[in-house]
Amino acid sequence: MSHILSVTDLTQALKDVLEAEFPFVWVRGQVTNLARPASGHMYFTLSDADAALPVVWFKNSQGRGSKGTGGDSAGMAEKIDPLTGEVLEPGRDVPAALADGQEVLVAGRVTVYAARGAYQLVAELVQQSGVSDLALAFEALKRKLADKGWFDEARKKPVPANPARVALVTSPQGAAVRDFLRLAAERGTGAQIRIYPALVQGDAAPAQLAAQLDAANADAWPGGGRADVIALIRGGGSLEDLWAFNSEAVAEAMVRSRIPVVTGVGHEPDVSIADFVADKRFSTPSAVASGLWPLRADLMQAVDGLEADLARAFAAQLERKLAQLAQLRRGLSWLSPVQRLARLEESWRETSRRLAAAGERLLGVRRERLAGAVRGLSRAFGPAAVEARQERLASALRGLTRAFGPAKLFARQVRVDALRERATLAAGIALGQAGRQVDVLAARLAGLDPEGPLARGYSLVRIERTGRFLRSTADVLAGDRLGVRTADGEVAATVLGPAASGAANNRAENVAGGAAAMAEGEG
Repeated sequence: MSHILSVTDLTQALKDVLEAEFPFVWVRGQVTNLARPASGHMYFTLSDADAALPVVWFKNSQGRGSKGTGGDSAGMAEKIDPLTGEVLEPGRDVPAALADGQEVLVAGRVTVYAARGAYQLVAELVQQSGVSDLALAFEALKRKLADKGWFDEARKKPVPANPARVALVTSPQGAAVRDFLRLAAERGTGAQIRIYPALVQGDAAPAQLAAQLDAANADAWPGGGRADVIALIRGGGSLEDLWAFNSEAVAEAMVRSRIPVVTGVGHEPDVSIADFVADKRFSTPSAVASGLWPLRADLMQAVDGLEADLARAFAAQLERKLAQLAQLRRGLSWLSPVQRLARLEESWRETSRRLAAAGERLLGVRRERLAGAVRGLSRAFGPAAVEARQERLASALRGLTRAFGPAKLFARQVRVDALRERATLAAGIALGQAGRQVDVLAARLAGLDPEGPLARGYSLVRIERTGRFLRSTADVLAGDRLGVRTADGEVAATVLGPAASGAANNRAENVAGGAAAMAEGEG
């Protein structure tokens, strides 16, 4: 289902389309239904044979009529245009003379009166039909230049923001230039302004304006370069007063300009050919200054915002860099030689501890076996066994004495003594062999102790550069740092270079012996 619009939305959309399509038009028709309420505004209908158009002419726009066609001016009070300040000549008071049935030309903008849902023409200028030559000439030139593509947006140049060099083409006298310079001094970051004086009305004005536009393009500025933008401005006035800005010569000079041209001609309702050709159109000279340069308070606020953004960006970047630095530090601590040596030393200590524990367990098993053998020997050949055997022999001797008498008993006694001596000798020999076996096992167990070679004067040398144990003089280079482990600690050493053959052989034998002992312990 398509989008459903409210009445307000549809009316606003139609208003936007009409105002964009008809920003300023001239309409010819007959005045009917003229109304003059107390507010001073005027309402009438502009009609022809086939159609009618509601028109509203607000009070603040009613001082802008052109000359009428006759009429008695005697006794009329002096009239002053509220926008331009000019004194209107007698006979030019069009609002007072306007009446039903008159043929007039109305210039203005088409809009929509939302309260009634009707379109209407908001009049800016009303002229009697007899003086419409300027309007016809305006529309003819507008169509001609539009056909040439001079109004195309694709042709127009971008206007730089906050320009530093501005060429101002205008009359050096008048309120317009004073207002422009005053606003320029109060806004932006400071700019150079060069005034190119020219007439802004009259027959000679178009040629002067075109010439000054060309001069602004040709002139160099201090420090090199050209102007950043050209501003073409003029205060308000009647259609005839502004006619210089509706000339083809001025339009052609604007198209020819290599520098962006902005216009601020007349007041809000005034639209000239120069406005259509300009790279950017502003409603008034003051609006040109306001549009070219931002308020300094806005600039300061923007600087504060940029400063805050920069501080936040710096803090975020610093936080990211600190996190990256911490990560690199962690990686470096894991990969650094010092940490690697520490891990190797810890691994070596753990291996040594496990080796010592294994040796202790093996020594305990051997000790237990030896103690069992000693206990067995003690049971077989110890004093208690000998005493038991002596007791058995004495009992047997007593029995033999009773059986065989003293002579035989003596002979048997001699034999028993011999057997006792042999048994005692055999027990001594067995105990000696068992003791020697215990000594052999103790020596073998001591040989398995990794600290044993160190206690005998050997040392264990590790090369810090490679982390390996020194086994040959070819493993080291001059300047290498060594860690020398002895029985009671570790000392640091540095390789100075190759030594004499005898001393080198002695040191190599000492170092190789220590490394070999350590390797045997590890095995």
